[in-house]
Amino acid sequence: MASEDYTSVDEESLQEKAIDDWLPITSSRTAKWWFSAFHNVTAIVGAGVLALPYAMAQLGWGPGVTVLVVSWIVTLYSLWQMVEMHEMVPGRRFDRYHELGQYAFGQKLGVWIVVPAQLTVLVGLNTVYLITGGQSLAKFHDLVCTDCHRISTTYFILIFASVHFVLSQLPSLNSISGVSLAAAVMSISYSTVAWAASVDKGVQPAVEYGYKSNTTSGTVFNFFNAMGTIAFAYGGHNVIMEIQATMPSTPHRPSKKPMWKGAVVAYVIVALCYFPVATIGYWKFGNAVDENILITLHRPRWLIAMANMFVVVHLIGGYQIYAMPVFDMIEAALVKKRKFKPSWYLRFFSRNLYVALTTFLAVTFPFFNALLGFFGGFGFAPTTYFLPCVMWLVVHKPKVFSMSWFANWFCITLGVALMVVGPIGGLREIILKNQNQFLQIMNLFLSLYGKGENDVKNLAAAARAWVVVVVAVAAQARVGRGDELG
Repeated sequence: MASEDYTSVDEESLQEKAIDDWLPITSSRTAKWWFSAFHNVTAIVGAGVLALPYAMAQLGWGPGVTVLVVSWIVTLYSLWQMVEMHEMVPGRRFDRYHELGQYAFGQKLGVWIVVPAQLTVLVGLNTVYLITGGQSLAKFHDLVCTDCHRISTTYFILIFASVHFVLSQLPSLNSISGVSLAAAVMSISYSTVAWAASVDKGVQPAVEYGYKSNTTSGTVFNFFNAMGTIAFAYGGHNVIMEIQATMPSTPHRPSKKPMWKGAVVAYVIVALCYFPVATIGYWKFGNAVDENILITLHRPRWLIAMANMFVVVHLIGGYQIYAMPVFDMIEAALVKKRKFKPSWYLRFFSRNLYVALTTFLAVTFPFFNALLGFFGGFGFAPTTYFLPCVMWLVVHKPKVFSMSWFANWFCITLGVALMVVGPIGGLREIILKNQNQFLQIMNLFLSLYGKGENDVKNLAAAARAWVVVVVAVAAQARVGRGDELG
């Protein structure tokens, strides 16, 4: 009887290992330290870097530089914690973010704490990358072919998405390393274009460095929005555990050594991209800088067109980096819980279905990228700034009032503040930019909602009003969405 039990356990272990060897995060553990470097650059240095001069204009020199530097230090510290916790239990690896959460908070609670926030970031970024990629392609087309017939951005989103139906069939995170390397090079390239072209432009006449708003309340809300913008710029922690899972590990050389080496190199590159773009862009244009520094630059036309194509290539790699953990979750659920057999056609249909879903969201809700600053605060701030610190306190239990205890609570406080103020500032920014449309929509909603004579009629009127609201917002977004990247 005992031998039968052992046989059963061995069979289950072998089956689990076979599944792990098939899943995209754990199927290949041959990555080198430089894989960590360019994967992290691709994940962190997104198109959000082009909005940093605008954030500086909202914060001013002192607070702006302080928030940039403090965020760089805090996120590097929380990244180090995640790298250290990957193999903190002898003989076990936490290959996924939610696995670390389950160890710290419990099997069920850990999933509910980590997975919603992580999926908000992953699916949200994938959708935004499709929108921004399509807009960048459209802008490139308009810049290089001024006499051509203008094509709807929707078609460019579909063109950009078509690439991912192909690339998404690459089996593992390691297999997209070439795409990720190209994306990392492109992110460095368009960041360099942004600050180098600003230097070439020179300090503009009558440049002003005061706050953009003339009122105290406006300055405060702009401050909130800028905090959210900067938090969005440091959002690469959602794939850290998964990247480290691709590293080989032995008792004498654990995976944290090459992973940390690559992460440090990546963060040096992040600093070389972020700080020049933010400070030089603000220095040259002051508070007249646009939300996207490429819009402010305007000329030369060929350089702005090239920068937009750099953004397109980077977003191709960025989409794949952020999609791979989602693929892993979907495939793990289908194989482990639904008992599907691991196969190429299961992967083909599940991944294509996900790409189709994000494409549908991008085409249907083209204003989603404007909302990500609002919703993203609930995902980016927790997963990047304070969840790793909370897990560190739970697992390692540093001595109260020790340096580690103070450092973690400082990061937690900053992260919670960003989670609260970022969405507030982002929502106000969206409303201000579309206040006429919001007023019309709300007046329409109130008029429809107030016409009913009883509860049933009121409910029906409310439903009709919400349909009108969604259609009106989508229509307005479609009219004005072609100017994302200059």
